[in-house]
Amino acid sequence: MDSRVEKRQNKKKRRWPYWVGGIILGLILIVGGYLLYIYDKVGDTVSVMHEPLARDEDPDRLKELDSLFKNNNSINVLLLGVDEREGDKGRSDTMVLMSSNPKTDSMQMLSIPRDTYVDIPGRGMDKINHAYAFGDVGLAVQTVEENFDIPVHFYVRVNMEGFQQGIDALGGVTVQNAQAFSQGGETFTEGAVTLDGEQALKYIRMRKEDPRGDLGRNERQRNVITAAMNEAASFSSITKVGEILGILGGNVKTDLAMDQLQTLFSKYRQTRNNLNTLEISGSGQTIGNVWYYVVPDEEMNRIQTEIKDHMEAN
Repeated sequence: MDSRVEKRQNKKKRRWPYWVGGIILGLILIVGGYLLYIYDKVGDTVSVMHEPLARDEDPDRLKELDSLFKNNNSINVLLLGVDEREGDKGRSDTMVLMSSNPKTDSMQMLSIPRDTYVDIPGRGMDKINHAYAFGDVGLAVQTVEENFDIPVHFYVRVNMEGFQQGIDALGGVTVQNAQAFSQGGETFTEGAVTLDGEQALKYIRMRKEDPRGDLGRNERQRNVITAAMNEAASFSSITKVGEILGILGGNVKTDLAMDQLQTLFSKYRQTRNNLNTLEISGSGQTIGNVWYYVVPDEEMNRIQTEIKDHMEAN
């Protein structure tokens, strides 16, 4: 075999580990791209981030996940953006369910309002973001699965401070802002705005000035997420690889293992190019002197149907 051909083939075989960082970063919407770095360093970072749930020890579940990947079936990932405070593990400030279907090269992104009134297993009716405070990631995943009747195959938990650092590492993101407003000492004009990490956090947290409340806030979250994904796809600098991997290792937890990340890159990465966003329609109600976002049963059924139809499409 010609030595040049052999070198090219060997290079292709080695290439996927370098993309592992890009898959994680693009998936969790922090940073991503062509992390031309040594395999061991990327593997070390994935090992630090890897935090399986109790259910991941179930052999039947492992077989199910292997079958999903083998047959190119849809994969659902729950993204949790967590605001941690000293002495308090915090609540899931951001909850986004992403469903990727490689057969149709499409993705659905559902933002779940944090005040959504749901039945938290073992706790009763409460705001959905309290599930994380009550029972960490495991209960948050279970709550989403049982209330939406949709499987959550994997989770990615991001400390919001890490989100800020990741946006900075990317060099910022640009979004189209539909409404001029001020938040935390920053003014965001209507139209295209470029955000650094600190500004991005302020941008996605504003809701009091938004006539749509949490729905407007969720839309801004999705816009920043999409912008970060697009920026991640074109990210090519190797000068900040160490910084990026450090940000990941210190601020991200996931039950995705190394081989699963490899498969996500090889089979699922194109789904982001055909992205559809979903909103949950409900109304604000005060129950027991507490404000909740109440979603009618027919609306929950509509969301379930849309995501399931997307998952089953060929």
